[in-house]
Amino acid sequence: MSDYFTISQIDEVADLIGGKATLRPRVGIILGSGLGGLAEAVKEPTIIPFNQLPYWPVSTVIGHQGRLVIGELEGQPVMVMQGRAHYYEGYSMAQVGLPVRVMQRLGVEILVVTNAAGGVNPKFSPGDLMLITDHLNLIGMSGLTPLRGPNLDDLGPRFPDMSQAYDHQLCELARQVAAEQHLLLHEGIYVCLAGPSFETPADLRYLRGIGADAVGMSTVPEVTVARHGGTRVLGVSGISNKANLDGSTLTTHEEVLEAGQKIAPQLLTLIQGVLRRL
Repeated sequence: MSDYFTISQIDEVADLIGGKATLRPRVGIILGSGLGGLAEAVKEPTIIPFNQLPYWPVSTVIGHQGRLVIGELEGQPVMVMQGRAHYYEGYSMAQVGLPVRVMQRLGVEILVVTNAAGGVNPKFSPGDLMLITDHLNLIGMSGLTPLRGPNLDDLGPRFPDMSQAYDHQLCELARQVAAEQHLLLHEGIYVCLAGPSFETPADLRYLRGIGADAVGMSTVPEVTVARHGGTRVLGVSGISNKANLDGSTLTTHEEVLEAGQKIAPQLLTLIQGVLRRL
């Protein structure tokens, strides 16, 4: 398991992908639990299973198909990750961040990150969308960061600024699309935990108290790598379940996947609308 990757290793993966796909992606899209169906909308796709790429972390979780889909979506050249890897699967943070590094070397300028998240804000219901306006990097605050190790000076600074992790202009485009398409789009703060256990009621009351609106086990490591390399980010959470603040209900992964079926069409509409406006 690698704690960090060199530029040459990252380029090895990028060159392999470049040899299989003639299209050079401008937009990278990472699809979360139960949201992989969005990749079906990509036109003339080149499909590369994750297990055919060196160093690339292979998804082991149900609801993550584990393949790259490269093609066109709304006239934009895109590179879609149909599924992702998580720290809790046993991968290092460097491995979790590797796909974004490869995207950067392939020329991706904009990263769209999606996830299925628990709604900590009591106003949120399963099936809702939340525009991520900021995040709480609890997993990173404890030292688990994909930027640990020698800094890749060719890509970004040793101490990257995270004050605008989610691009203001892209957020505004998402708001415009939501208004035009009559989509309910909440806005809020996403908090990343290590997982894989779902949170206790006390955990959730604490997270609500420090300002979290939605909670999940992904996204923030990829956003951290993206911003280190100067890639603009748009983040959207699909609310898969209500927070169990009083311990009265159980949360299951099946519930998360089921909510994804309701979330995916709305998410596709939102992403397609943003891509059309780029």
